[in-house]
Amino acid sequence: MGESARIDAALDAVGPRLRWLRGQRGLTLTALSEATGISKSTLSRLETGQRRPSLELLLPLAQAYRVPLDELVGAPDVGDPRVRLKPRRVRGRVVVPLTPQPGPVQAWKILIPGSQTTPQPRTHEGYEWLYVLSGRMRLILGTHDLTLESGEVAEFNTHVAHWFGSADGRPAEVLSLFGRQGERAHVRTDRTQRAD
Repeated sequence: MGESARIDAALDAVGPRLRWLRGQRGLTLTALSEATGISKSTLSRLETGQRRPSLELLLPLAQAYRVPLDELVGAPDVGDPRVRLKPRRVRGRVVVPLTPQPGPVQAWKILIPGSQTTPQPRTHEGYEWLYVLSGRMRLILGTHDLTLESGEVAEFNTHVAHWFGSADGRPAEVLSLFGRQGERAHVRTDRTQRAD
């Protein structure tokens, strides 16, 4: 169905919807005419489909019926704004992609099981930024062996041999921003601001 046909179908459905609403409210054409300032003959022609609805006619009707204009014209529901995250298993971890579209920088939530404590360093293209959401994460980066607590951040070039896993045999949750071409995440803080 083309756009023009869809509009015509929506407008054709307005009349029966108006008649149904008036019946639900128990209003006569005379009472509705007094409430809206629209003549009884115009209201009758709107309900029977003999008069094409216009914004000037629908606005006072929406106010009289106390319904959104969308309801009068049968506008489709706005799509659900929630993003449906699809977790998957990668190397024994649950990985949740947070960026639905491919792009230069990807965001992931990574759930590291407590059993992942044996380092297996590797290298690859890119730049990674890690933020520990909960738990304790062990990060091997070149010759460094670090433990990051909840709220700590690390960023590094992934050409350096690296591995991260559980620091204490318990699960950890990590937010990862990864730029395959070496894009860096820039974190700015106001060093002049002090905690009171």
